Amino acid sequence: MIDDDPTTTNPDHYRTLWENDFVRVLEYRDEPGTQTTPHRHPNTVMITLSEFQRRLSNGDESRDVELSSGAALWLPAQTHAGTNIGSTPTHTILVELKGTDGADARAVRLGPLTDR
Repeated sequence: MIDDDPTTTNPDHYRTLWENDFVRVLEYRDEPGTQTTPHRHPNTVMITLSEFQRRLSNGDESRDVELSSGAALWLPAQTHAGTNIGSTPTHTILVELKGTDGADARAVRLGPLTDR
């Protein structure tokens, strides 16, 4: 089994702040130009603490996102790699939901980031 947990694949950028049987709370930080290796997230709520631009990639699929500081967004379960394509550092909190539908993100395409 491949370990695609972001705290293992990209430990310089992801750290666990808190965890229980239902959720895991991660902090993510990077600088402009930083690129992560492929990793997976279950269904997640992301809270942006900085404004940033990223390119998310999964295989041949990629898309660019620009997010403002102070947003709370739904991130459906997915596997991706990310690149900070902007001029500002990225700082986010990710609340990963455990045991939810879509928790196995290996076969899921990049999902939309939504505020609903």
